[in-house]
Parts: sequence; structure tokens; C-alpha cells
Amino acid sequence: MKWEGNRESDNVEDRRDAGGGGGGGGSGGGMLGGRSIGIGTIVIALLGGWVLGVNPLTILGLLSGGGAPSGQVQQVPAHRPPKDDQMAKFVSVVLADTEDVWTEVFSKNGNHYIAPKLVLFRNATPTACGKGQTAMGPFYCPGDQKVYIDLAFYETLRTRLGAPGEFAQAYVIAHEVGHHVQNLLGISEKMDQARGKVSQVQYNALSVRLELQADCFAGVWAHHARDARKMLEDGDIESAMNAASKIGDDALQRANGGEVVPDSFTHGTSAQRQRWFSTGLQTGAVKSCDTFSVRQL
Repeated sequence: MKWEGNRESDNVEDRRDAGGGGGGGGSGGGMLGGRSIGIGTIVIALLGGWVLGVNPLTILGLLSGGGAPSGQVQQVPAHRPPKDDQMAKFVSVVLADTEDVWTEVFSKNGNHYIAPKLVLFRNATPTACGKGQTAMGPFYCPGDQKVYIDLAFYETLRTRLGAPGEFAQAYVIAHEVGHHVQNLLGISEKMDQARGKVSQVQYNALSVRLELQADCFAGVWAHHARDARKMLEDGDIESAMNAASKIGDDALQRANGGEVVPDSFTHGTSAQRQRWFSTGLQTGAVKSCDTFSVRQL
């Protein structure tokens, strides 16, 4: 991936020297009852030992509704990453490119794009959605419009999930930014409104459509990164497709040694995640990512 020397985003907060972080707004630890939306609870899925085929994404409630917890979020020290930190520089460049792409996409549709912040943390950190933890994997919090990531996740992605490569890492950021786009478009709010009005199985099905749309939006970014910015190299698309495959609900449940339970899916199968990323990549158009209208995912 050709990223070195490209513009770095100013919207990166480095909290990695802030310690473990406190709770966010009285959430009581974890994000149960928050509104965080994540690419997947990868570390827990592989290391936590969940059994009986229960999806850990559902257990941790990464898509549970109810809005942000009440109360104020604890303030923690944040600063720009060190200039010699290559991994922080990489995610800053990826974030900057998503800013450029979505600013252009929104502008063409007569809208204004508000860029999210990207927060780097270690172990745990307070958020407007509750206490964010490394074990949740990367996630987006609509309450403060920030993407959170412990960069140690990339080692998990490479060694435990078998998804190496810089573009696989970029896909992770682009997916979470896709959730931010959903938030700006009012799609996330509609999901919250559905909470409690439908059964858990029905809500899980809606969650799958939300996640697959974020995958498609990541593909929209990749389309522009490839065609307009010439950032991609041979093997990059395959790297992202492999990552999408490794974090499908069915793949995670199999990797955890449990039974594959489709009704518990909240993110989609490996094939679905690949298909929708590919859709965004091929078209580069937001309108092609309407996962809520199609009958067959």
C-alpha cells in the first residue's frame, strides 16, 4: 500500500500514555447499554472461550441500543502521536484519506462531511458509549463521533486471525469510519429506534445489514483510494477481502470451536462481508450500499 509521504490527519488523539482509563459516564465498565459499533470482538471471540455457539458480539452488546450513558465522560490526557511512531503515522494517513474521500462524496450530494476523531488507546479508555476496552476490538461511538482502536489489535489480526497486510489494517479503519458515515446519514439512529420494537433475532438481522453497509462504505473508500489516489498495490484488495472473510460471524464462531448459529449473527457471514466490500469497491457509489432494501444479502 502506497501511503508514506501522504497527508496525515489532524484528528488523531493519542491516549496511550493515559493509563487504563476510567468508566465512561457511569456505564459500569464495558459497553452494555452503550451504542458502540465495532468491526468485531475479535480478541474475546478467539481467546475468551465462549461456547455453545453464542456470538460474543451479541454478548458484549456492541450494538445494543438505548443511547449514550448519562453523565459526563471522564476527561483523559490526549495529544498528537509521536512523529516517529510508524503505526500511528499509518492510521493517521488512512484516516486522512477517508476524510478526503467522504468530504468529496458528501459535497457532490450537497452535504457537509464532519470528520470523526480517531483515538489511540491501550487497555481501556472512557468514551461517550461507556468504557472502551481492548478486547472489544476497534469500534465507533456515535455519542462522541470517535473511532477507537488499540493498535495491538493489528497483531491479533495478523497472527491469530491470519489477516496480515497494511490494506487489511486500513480496511479496519475504513469500516469504522463507515459507521460514522451511517451516523451522519441518520441510519444509526433508525437502528436505535428499532431496539425494543422487534425481537432479538430481528434486531440481530438489522445489525447484520448495518455492518454489511459499513463494509460496503469501506469498499467505497477503497474504490477512490485505488482509482483516484493510486494508493493500492498488487495484493492489497486480496488482503482486505481476506480480512473480511476472517471476521465473518460464521468464521469467528467456527474459530471459537462453537456451533454456527445464524440467528445470533450481528455482522454477517464471511461471504456476505466480502460481497458487500466488493460492491462498494466496484461501484464507488453510496447508493449501491443500500443493504436495508435488498432481499438477498
